[in-house]
Amino acid sequence: MKRIIVDFKKLTPEILTLLVEKYPDGYDDDHIVVFKNARNETVEAVEVRTDDTIYLVKVSSRLVTTMENFDEDDYDEDDFDEPISEIPAKKDTEDEEDEDYS
Repeated sequence: MKRIIVDFKKLTPEILTLLVEKYPDGYDDDHIVVFKNARNETVEAVEVRTDDTIYLVKVSSRLVTTMENFDEDDYDEDDFDEPISEIPAKKDTEDEEDEDYS
């Protein structure tokens, strides 16, 4: 089984979906795994699994906010393998189109 450490910048909608499903009310200290990485730095992460991979997602305040605001429908199926930081904010664009400027 592969173990992959994922930083917020590399977080995909697919992994974010797994996180929200596993921690629908958010995560707390009991869910956080603490370990040393290859550079001997202490890392705090939450774990989600697929059939063949264990993802260790680094904990941050941006992760909490992103999980709280996540809506799977905001992303196309093609976007699910792309880091969310590289996907244009579609919801903001749609909101701008709907505004009435009269």
